[in-house]
Amino acid sequence: DLNPHKIPAPRRQTPHPASRIPPDRRRRRRRRRRRASSPPASNAQRRGGEAWLRRGGGAGKSPPRMCVAVAVLVAGTVWLCASSAGFMGGPYGGYRVQDVDVNKLWTTAGSNGWRASSAPRSYWPPPPAETNGYLRVRCNGGLNQQRSAICNAVVAARIMNATLVLPELDTNSFWRDKSGFPGIYDVPHFLKTLKHDVHIVTSLPGIMSKGKTKKLKAHKIVPPRDAPLSWYTTLALEEMKKYGAIYLTPFSHRLAEDIDDPELQRLRCRVNYHALRFKPHIMKISNEIVNKLRSEGHFMSIHLRFEMDMLAFAGCIDIFTPEEQKILIEYREKNFAKKILVYKDRRIIGKCPLTPEEVGLILRAIGFDNSTRIYLASGEIFGGDRFMSPFRAMFPRLDNHSSVGPEKLEENTRGLAGSAVDYMVCLLSDIFMPTYDGPSNFANNLMGHRLYYGFQTTITPNRKALAPIFMDREEGHVTGFEDRVRQVMFNTHFGGPHKRIHPESFYTNSWPECFCHMNPMNPSDKCPSDDPHDVLGGQLQNEEIEDVDLKTTDKIESITQIEETMI
Repeated sequence: DLNPHKIPAPRRQTPHPASRIPPDRRRRRRRRRRRASSPPASNAQRRGGEAWLRRGGGAGKSPPRMCVAVAVLVAGTVWLCASSAGFMGGPYGGYRVQDVDVNKLWTTAGSNGWRASSAPRSYWPPPPAETNGYLRVRCNGGLNQQRSAICNAVVAARIMNATLVLPELDTNSFWRDKSGFPGIYDVPHFLKTLKHDVHIVTSLPGIMSKGKTKKLKAHKIVPPRDAPLSWYTTLALEEMKKYGAIYLTPFSHRLAEDIDDPELQRLRCRVNYHALRFKPHIMKISNEIVNKLRSEGHFMSIHLRFEMDMLAFAGCIDIFTPEEQKILIEYREKNFAKKILVYKDRRIIGKCPLTPEEVGLILRAIGFDNSTRIYLASGEIFGGDRFMSPFRAMFPRLDNHSSVGPEKLEENTRGLAGSAVDYMVCLLSDIFMPTYDGPSNFANNLMGHRLYYGFQTTITPNRKALAPIFMDREEGHVTGFEDRVRQVMFNTHFGGPHKRIHPESFYTNSWPECFCHMNPMNPSDKCPSDDPHDVLGGQLQNEEIEDVDLKTTDKIESITQIEETMI
């Protein structure tokens, strides 16, 4: 309308053309402008991004470039902060890694006022005179898998009000050991320690049938794995009342670890750390080895898990020769469930045992030198000297129970007695380092025992965090290698009290159930006055154990007195 006398309407603001563009298109335009103004990535940067994707950073579809840029920026910032100040929240938070005094690792970890205590803290009645029947179990697996099964058997007997028959230790093709419970453990001590918890007999009683005495036959049941308490107090108990006795086999991992009853968890600790004491001759050999090792100062023990069975189980075979790979594959097919395992995938998630060389590199990065004395608890190293030579070159002062133990032990180095001696020496060592941990195995039980024993220092490598560092080293990227290893290794609790987080086992960390606080803020954490850790320790001073020579240093005497009670 061009009429000049018409009053024009107020002028409307014309929107900018860019404001009509949808928001998602505007964001894409901004990204393109930023990329155009940024310098092109170098070949080295592109290769670094590709390596990041190879190491698992790009699972599925490749992420948008912006996501990669943000991830690199965040990772770089975190690394820079960690390099300058250490990982806050770790035991050395607030200090630079290079300032940590490695000599302090030879002492125990800080307790923060906690100490071991497995005494009941509520009413704990003695077992009734009459029980519902007999419980017989067969504990399969190795020494420490059997050990946790024995603890579970005692708990099962308690909640079923059953008389426990002395647990049977499986004689399998690997151990070839027929020692049984009486050949490894001190039976009278076991019965005496648990007399206020359960009734225990050494064998099933005889019954009269048609004028003749026959041994009571136990009804065989295969219990479910990680069975809840309710399975034992319902189905198993019904069968026990029906037949008079039940036989649970196999009995490895047949009771759930997570029990919402602190008193039953403390019963597990009383069995594991007080009732299960090795035979006097095993204790004597162990003390002799410890005396020899400590005669020249501190010593460290390492559970070097690099044997055929573990490598086959883990599926980590690519580093071996074709002939060795064939052996591992055949062993796996024969003994484990069929499953496709890719070495690089397994390694990047920390499922491969550390090689002997990697163990040496970790210790050297932490600050240990070639004068460090090391006791190796291990079977036959698969691959032999080819894998041990690099480790021995870094740490030549290596021993095992064959080199420092008596000759008579050689007869049973692969059996339960040899494993028991290794267990004791590792328990009494100043520092313990496992290289591979699994459910209820040697390393896990030892870590739990050392925690209970007074927060003894344990160095626990985080294989998942270390894997990319070692893989980079193998590709020739060695700059900052030791700094990166230290950053991982010093971000740990070193055997001090810490919260148990799944999948950590109760047998690896029984805190807080089996510990009490000397100055508690929570009344439930108060230490009971009748703590067996103190009572049994006082009794031991007046107790003489036949055939055991306790000539040792002041520290060993103190350790042995407690150990004779706690094992």
